[in-house]
Amino acid sequence: MAKWGEGDPRWIVEERPDATNVNNWHWTEKNACQWSKDKLASLLVGMVLENDVAKCEIVKIDSCEGEAVANNRKGKLIFFYEWDLTLSWKGHLSGTAKEIEGTINIPNLSEENSVAEIEINISLKEPSNEATIVKDFLYHQGRSKIRDQLEKYIKDLKEEFSKGMILPKKDIESSSKAKVSKESLKNIHNSDNGAKEDKSKSKIDTTTVVMDVVFQCSGEDFYNVLTTPELVSAFTQQSVTFQATKGGKFQLFDGNITGEFLELCPGKKIVKNWRTKQWPDWLYSTVTVTINQQEDHTKVKVTLVGVPKSDEAITRQNWERYYFTPIKRTFGYGMLL
Repeated sequence: MAKWGEGDPRWIVEERPDATNVNNWHWTEKNACQWSKDKLASLLVGMVLENDVAKCEIVKIDSCEGEAVANNRKGKLIFFYEWDLTLSWKGHLSGTAKEIEGTINIPNLSEENSVAEIEINISLKEPSNEATIVKDFLYHQGRSKIRDQLEKYIKDLKEEFSKGMILPKKDIESSSKAKVSKESLKNIHNSDNGAKEDKSKSKIDTTTVVMDVVFQCSGEDFYNVLTTPELVSAFTQQSVTFQATKGGKFQLFDGNITGEFLELCPGKKIVKNWRTKQWPDWLYSTVTVTINQQEDHTKVKVTLVGVPKSDEAITRQNWERYYFTPIKRTFGYGMLL
């Protein structure tokens, strides 16, 4: 990977002897799914709530559907998590031995919601007068305690799980040595920059990435989402630099994605040069978005030609995460019409 950027000062490696993700420049991603499942189980299972009226305990997690990842983009940590939890609980009224059982559903544990907005729905396995009293106790006394544990999960995800994702530079005391090394490397780069650039171009193996996605909207609506600055800003949740004309430039995600529009056919097709900032400056992928409206939905084929083979998987993942899913979520294009 480092060979892609030879000649680029971002890649001068003396600031970290191991040359690992120098200056935290790369967009790196760390899967937090299994860690999250284990952490949520440790925080919730065995949790006991008790007062003079009743006693309840969360006994197990029946299902934990969703995902969580941590991203490091230019030294900034960004977290994505979305979980739908179903928990089993048991309890009884104080002074009685009759066991009452039920479930707790938490459908929207997500970075899009504050802790106070997390839904906690409590249900009974077998309704009865005694069961209703225990359920009301759990509803009024337990939800805040459960939210406290969920808040701890979020805090640990951001502080405990993400340790080591942002790598430190060398100590300031070594800055003088680094400066000397930097000058030496700069001279080396300058002396044979042209030769190395030609070699790096020939050494990068590229591939074609094809993705087919269905959206519940018209072809015109989908075209507008990808070509209207206000709509692009809405699903990326950031300001964008954008000129949707032939030859117009675009810049998304704090400059991590840049490119140029080559062809625009309203409601039918978009062709553009597209690149991530971690690719060498000369490397672009030609992206063709083909829009095919059906009777009650729109089929979209996205073809990226010239993607480095080493980035094939992460390119698919990031188009899904940063384009397709946010578009469906923001505009409701994943829902049936």
